Amino acid sequence: MMSDNIFDFGMIGLGVMGRNFLLNMADNGFSVIGFDKDAAKNTALEGSATPGTTVKGVSELSQMIGLLKRPRNVMMLVPAGQPVDDVIASLLPLLEKGDVIIDGGNSHYTDTLRRVKYLHEKEIHFMGIGVSGGEEGARRGPSIMPGGDLAAYENVRPMLEAVAAKVDGTPCVAYLGKEGAGHYVKMVHNGIEYAIMQLISESYAILKAAGLSNQQLHETFKTWNEGKLKSFLVEITADIFLQKDDKTDAHLVDVISDKAGSKGTGKWTSQDSMELPVAVPVIDTAVAMRTLSGYKDERIKAAALYSTTAADAVPTQELIDKVYDGLYFATILSYAQGLAMLFQASKDLQMDIPLPEVVSVWRGGCIIRASLLPVFVNAYKQNPELSNILLNQEVAELVKSAEGNTRALIAHAAQAGIPAAGLMSSLAYFDAYRSERMPTNLIQAQRDYFGAHTYQRIDIPGTFHTEWGQQ
Repeated sequence: MMSDNIFDFGMIGLGVMGRNFLLNMADNGFSVIGFDKDAAKNTALEGSATPGTTVKGVSELSQMIGLLKRPRNVMMLVPAGQPVDDVIASLLPLLEKGDVIIDGGNSHYTDTLRRVKYLHEKEIHFMGIGVSGGEEGARRGPSIMPGGDLAAYENVRPMLEAVAAKVDGTPCVAYLGKEGAGHYVKMVHNGIEYAIMQLISESYAILKAAGLSNQQLHETFKTWNEGKLKSFLVEITADIFLQKDDKTDAHLVDVISDKAGSKGTGKWTSQDSMELPVAVPVIDTAVAMRTLSGYKDERIKAAALYSTTAADAVPTQELIDKVYDGLYFATILSYAQGLAMLFQASKDLQMDIPLPEVVSVWRGGCIIRASLLPVFVNAYKQNPELSNILLNQEVAELVKSAEGNTRALIAHAAQAGIPAAGLMSSLAYFDAYRSERMPTNLIQAQRDYFGAHTYQRIDIPGTFHTEWGQQ
C-alpha cells in the first residue's frame, strides 16, 4: 500500500507537454504524480515512465494532493484563461498555507498578476513559469522562465534546475523577476519567435522565387545552420524541406496551406509593446502577416488583378549570400526589439527582470535558441543596464557587416514583388534608431496645426503652440 506524502511534484493536465515534463522530472530522481480526468492519459503517463522511476497518474484531484509532500508543489499545464482560474478554484479547498501553485502555460501576465495577489491573500504561493522547447524540450530539457514568488522559486529550484536544458553545464532556468515576470518574458520570447519565423519564411519565398528546389533549400539552410545563423529554427527549417508527404509523392511543405494560425502570444507582445510604449515593428509585422495570410480568397482575386515587374536576375549564389546576411541582420534586430521591450517593462511594471539571466536561459532548450545568444550574454555582462543591444560595440559590428547585403536584398524583393515585410521593417527600424534626427518634427508641427497639441523646440526648453497660417 502506497503511503501518504510520497511525491515531490504534482502536475495537472497530462497532455503531451505535461506528461513529458513529469517524465523528465522522474528521470532526474524526483517522485512525480499527475492528474487528468482522462484515465487513458494517466495510463499513458505510467506506461511511458523509465523503469525504476516513481511515476503515478490519478483521476481524482484530491487523491493527488493527498499524496504530495508538504509544502505541496503543484503545476498546471492547461489552456490560458478561464481554465487556469477553474483549476485554482478546485485546488484551494485542498491546499494549505505555504503550498505552491505553478502555472506553466502561456497565460497573459496581467492574469498572473491578478492570481499572485489573490493567492497571496490566502497564503498560497503562486508562480507563473514560461516553458519553451515543445514536446521534445519538455521531455529532454526545456528552457524555463520562472517569475513571481521568490520563496516559492527557492522551494522548487532544485527540481527546475534538474529538468532544464543545460548549456556548458549550466541549467537554462533562473528567477526572472517579480509577479508576472515569468509569463512576460515567455510572451516576449514568443514574439521574437514569431518575428524570426516570419523572416525565415520571407527568405524561403525569395529563394524559391529564384528557382531553388526543395533539395537545394534543404542544403542551403543546412549550410547556414553550420555558421553564424546556427539556431533551432534554421535547423528544423532545413529538415522540413526534406519531408515527403505520406499521401502523395510531393514534398510536404508544398501541400501545406499558406494560412498560418497563432495562439495569441505574438499578438499580446505587439499590443503590450504599444502600452509601454516600445517599438517592435518586426514582431508587429509578423503578427500582421499571419493575419493577412488568412485572406486567402481575397489574395487569389488580387493576384488576378495585379501583376509584378520581373526583378533583375541575380546569380544564385550571390542571392543566397544576400539572403543569408539579410536574415542574420533582421534576426539581430528582432532580438534587439524584444529585449528592449523587456528592459522597459522591467522598469515601468516594476518586475525587476534581469536581462543577463534572460538571454542565458534562452541559450538552450527554447525555440529561439541560437548561436547569437552568447554574444548578447557578453553584451549584458559588460553593461547589465543596456537599454538596447544595438548600442553594444560587438553587436554593432555584426549588424554593420550584414547591412550592405540586407539593403540589396530588400531592393531585390521590392523589385520582384515578393512580400518581405519583416525584412523591410527590420531595416526601417535600424535606420530610424540610428538617425540622430528624424522627420517627426514635421509631425509635431502638423499636430499643433490641426489640434493645438503643442510642440517642443530644439533651442529653448518648454512647450509651445503657434497660431499656424498667420505670417
